[in-house]
Amino acid sequence: MKTLVVGGGTAGLVTAIILKKHLSLTVDLVHSPTIGIIGVGEGSTEHFKEFMEFAGISHLDIIKECGATYKSGIMFKDWGSKDYLHSVDSTFAQQYAQYRPVYAKQISEGEDYLNPRRLWNSKISTGFIGNHEQAVFNQYHFNTNLLNEYLLKVAANLGVNIYEDDITDIKIDESNNITSIIGAKKEYTYDFYIDSTGFKRLLIKKLGGTWESFGEHLTMDSAITFRTGDTDNYNLWTLAQAMNSGWMFRLPVWGSHGNGYIYNSKFITAEEAKQEVEEYFGHEINIGKTFSFDPGKIDRAWINNCVATGLSSIFVEPMEASSIGATIQQAFLLMHRLIGYNENTIKIYNESFNDISENIRDFVFLHYITDREDTPFWRSMQSIEVPESLNVKLEHWKTNLPIKEDFKNYSDYILFNDHNFIVVMDGLNLFDRDAISRQYQSLDPAIKLFCDQRINEKLYEDANLKTVTHKEYLKLIRDIF
Repeated sequence: MKTLVVGGGTAGLVTAIILKKHLSLTVDLVHSPTIGIIGVGEGSTEHFKEFMEFAGISHLDIIKECGATYKSGIMFKDWGSKDYLHSVDSTFAQQYAQYRPVYAKQISEGEDYLNPRRLWNSKISTGFIGNHEQAVFNQYHFNTNLLNEYLLKVAANLGVNIYEDDITDIKIDESNNITSIIGAKKEYTYDFYIDSTGFKRLLIKKLGGTWESFGEHLTMDSAITFRTGDTDNYNLWTLAQAMNSGWMFRLPVWGSHGNGYIYNSKFITAEEAKQEVEEYFGHEINIGKTFSFDPGKIDRAWINNCVATGLSSIFVEPMEASSIGATIQQAFLLMHRLIGYNENTIKIYNESFNDISENIRDFVFLHYITDREDTPFWRSMQSIEVPESLNVKLEHWKTNLPIKEDFKNYSDYILFNDHNFIVVMDGLNLFDRDAISRQYQSLDPAIKLFCDQRINEKLYEDANLKTVTHKEYLKLIRDIF
């Protein structure tokens, strides 16, 4: 089977690499040299680390070749009555019969045991330096352009043929299968096609794919993106700063920062958003891109001999870096189902894709359930209907910690699970603290003793570690290795 990936952004390259790494078949890629990249910088979820391990990519290469910095999570500032860091510690997330008791202890006592001050202060233990093969965290911030260049090299080294061409037409047959892609330079005839053409969705739209908007629940529809300069240290997290009519992301890459204001155009214009950002920073900015979007997903990501991935299949908003994560999960899904596929295979894939999409929509919406009402935009969010799939769960979760069982009807490929929802709900004060405390107090004493021990060990470790700043650590890594 010969497969052609159409589009050379992160989605197309990640998909090509995963398919080529897993399957002994022809995987080629065609991309336009004239189409730019949307991002000024990107953050990942932990799924990117899984992709790296699968593809044999070293974290040192990501740091040195992609202008990358480490990411422990996302810092939410001014979204409600307290700031919080959405960061998951695997030790603290340990389960007992699906229940996560350390989280229960934190919530019931109103303490933030799970995110040590060194994360908030963006410091890293020097103990990691001696083992250069060990990544400090399993998430990253990237310079988008450098990441693209690096992934192109990885794909080519795996045997993916890379073509630069502008697509002018798509030929389909009477069975609604793509027969070839017409470029300005040549015609590309393959058995299977991946649509990674971004918001244009050139292939999947040709086959009848239609966009299903999430606008009823998610009202962000516009963004400005821009770069700002270097700083003495880099945050160990993506900043999600609540603004008057939306929120601003700010993430460090080596030598600069990528930023964007994501907003609802009913409440603010691009020029007004620029002015608000300039007031925040105290200096002028140069907007890199201004764009509008309709949050949602394609109704069928797989139609006949074509699968849409990346922005061609789903885009909600930059919240929680779901775009790259969804692309990776889609590619892992596809690699198991591509050979010998039939109508039932396509049906199962699309059901899993719908699970991924609903999970992203609900998790992103959760962040907007806040008590903030100081501007027209934030007041408007109080009247937005909660998606029914989320609302049913929230009614239960208010007095019961989410557990894995609550996600049993979803595909295993969803991005966000019980521990993610727990951390964000705690940050937004959505739990009934007394009810969670009663649950915790009912646990076996041995489990509560374990919680005390783990927390005390972490607090002791945090107080006694020798650390350097995030930027100092990166400089050591770049200089030594």
